[in-house]
Amino acid sequence: MIDTAKIFEYDKSLLKGKIKTIGGIDEVGRGPLAGPVVTAMVIMPYDKMIDGVFDSKALTKAKREKLYTQILDSAICVSIAQKSEKVIDEINILNATKQAMIESYNNATIKPDLLLIDAVKLNIAPNERAIIKGDATSYAIACASIVAKVYRDKLMEDYSKKYAAYGFEQNAGYGTKQHTTAILSNGICPIHRLSFLKNLLGEVECEKLKIQREKEGANG
Repeated sequence: MIDTAKIFEYDKSLLKGKIKTIGGIDEVGRGPLAGPVVTAMVIMPYDKMIDGVFDSKALTKAKREKLYTQILDSAICVSIAQKSEKVIDEINILNATKQAMIESYNNATIKPDLLLIDAVKLNIAPNERAIIKGDATSYAIACASIVAKVYRDKLMEDYSKKYAAYGFEQNAGYGTKQHTTAILSNGICPIHRLSFLKNLLGEVECEKLKIQREKEGANG
């Protein structure tokens, strides 16, 4: 059973002295073969807990979507950022994730007194902490996890309408058997991450596809 109260109380225990607000940052989409990595920075009020908030991976789609609406309705601040498959291929997924996290913080209209980040050290805020498994430890990070997950899933559902062969509405770009079979049968689409497909397609083929993509980009 998910203990929302535990992660809520964890954050509340940090609200002391000059710390009046807490921001949580998390990412979704480091592992997929296609689509962007998405990050969210969320500042929540602590006068009332939203029951059921936890690591988005531990929740059903229906539960995530319900909580997503509740979080957006009650949040003090929400800032979302993303980095495309092209950026991921250029600078690698870790650096792309960090860039998106930094952007979600920098673009926030309100800066928190304390910034909690899931696993990654950013050194962007005067007072910040990186927390391993933060989305199961901190209420603010868990809220950010849910926002980023639902936002990215909706993006991938939109992409599925344009690139129907890959089942993005079901796999969100992750390397399921159905997805990898579709790649082998149909080739790649514009949102596939070439740096993630070397084991599936081979380095030589991925390099050819990269050159082809760059030429297409240069031509318009």
